[in-house]
Amino acid sequence: MTLAQTQSVALLGLDGHVVGVEVDIADGLPGYSLLGLPDAALSESRDRVRSAIVNCGEVWPNRKVTVSLSPAWLPKSGSSFDLAICISLLSAHETVPAEKIAEIVFLGELSLDGRIRSVRGVLPALIAAFKAGITTAVVPADNLKEAQLMQGMEIVPMHHLKQVLRWLRTGERQQEQEFDLQWEHSDSRLDFADVAGQPAARLAAEIAAVGGHHIMLIGPPGAGKTMIAERIPTIMPALSIEQALEVTAVHSIAGTLMQRSPLSLLAPIVSPHHTTTRVAMVGGGSHVIKPGACSLAHYGVLFIDEAPECGPGVLDSLRQPLESGTITIARSIGNVTFPAQFLLVLAANPCPCGKFTGRGRNCTCTSQQVRRYLGKLSGPLMDRIDLRVQVEPVGRVDMAKTQLGESSVVIRDRVIAARAVAAQRFANMGWSLNSQIPARALRTEFQPERAAMNFLHDELDREHITARGLHKIIRTAWSFADLKGNKLPTMDDVMAAYTLRGKVEA
Repeated sequence: MTLAQTQSVALLGLDGHVVGVEVDIADGLPGYSLLGLPDAALSESRDRVRSAIVNCGEVWPNRKVTVSLSPAWLPKSGSSFDLAICISLLSAHETVPAEKIAEIVFLGELSLDGRIRSVRGVLPALIAAFKAGITTAVVPADNLKEAQLMQGMEIVPMHHLKQVLRWLRTGERQQEQEFDLQWEHSDSRLDFADVAGQPAARLAAEIAAVGGHHIMLIGPPGAGKTMIAERIPTIMPALSIEQALEVTAVHSIAGTLMQRSPLSLLAPIVSPHHTTTRVAMVGGGSHVIKPGACSLAHYGVLFIDEAPECGPGVLDSLRQPLESGTITIARSIGNVTFPAQFLLVLAANPCPCGKFTGRGRNCTCTSQQVRRYLGKLSGPLMDRIDLRVQVEPVGRVDMAKTQLGESSVVIRDRVIAARAVAAQRFANMGWSLNSQIPARALRTEFQPERAAMNFLHDELDREHITARGLHKIIRTAWSFADLKGNKLPTMDDVMAAYTLRGKVEA
């Protein structure tokens, strides 16, 4: 038999497509043809596969070899097809039983000596294979911890091509030590008790965690803006298993699982430098489309320090995912949609020199420089920020206190209780957070009390707030109400939300 077929998976964003890897060995001039829209990395598989076969003591067929990856219209990229091509080729050469490879997915890159290297996107690839009815997968041993999350499949980890061939021919294989699937719920390295003083900023961070509201912290250097932002994930509820799998799938495609455990239930935090580009922020690429920082922060926190220093258009590129919770990237090879439901935290100095405190002490900036500096944050972006907090310099009294503030555990318990109230209120409505309440629902069944609505309408008439701002204030007021145990946002809740949304003083 000179024809054989096995399976692999092509990824387009988070969506996986099972690909049939067919190999035909025919008489004719020796050659190698690869069909099915391969990219450059995949086209180079010929030399990797040939060297691996020869160096493992197998015979490379000195005939015309045709490799077809179907469906042919689907773009394929990366080196994860190496192992599937190699096994299918050896099966067509009648050295591996064809019936044993027909219903197996093979993932892995081959080194020249036959070692199987780790690849990106193993988890979303296995999810796609499982949905297609495939229950057995051969993966690189280095990807075992990630692959084991698919508990409905038989995962066969392999270090070397020789091990794969021995298993296919004899059924024998070395049993790898399986990882104990213990989900990681917390990170004890960061705690809100480390933050001295800052009651307003601590309250704003708690409200942001309750309702998923975006927040901006403005204050001089050393006031604690970064400390507060880095500790917001520690007061957010643990991710559900489904959410954790989705986060792990995104990080698997991006190749950042070395920085985050596949078994972590802690909300992720991503902190791109202010010199980052728009592509790095939202994702992209010419041949392989990868998720950006906003997708890596899915179900977590996207923290941007020194926000006014970001390049033109970088922060404004976040306006679409802030509204929709997804980011769609259009390229010539197709459109890819990544999830991007994150809590945005911006931090900024009050002026270019950073010493402006409202009283102007020690500040060397002119009023025009201050306005120009904060003016780099566009109006449409700032209108999407729910909470804007002035972080004052920490004084001697706060630093001299020996009693620490509330810990992250105490705050998280209140956040979890408030979110449970919101989840019960929004049961069967399609959303679970106050920040996700649709505008139509805010004008009907989720209005605050009448006096509070009259106040907001007056502010809207005076053009002190926009229509989007009115909706943002109501959503934040619901988070205050849930935290206090009120069944309906009161005037006090709305005023607190309105105050926290106050204009940035410059």
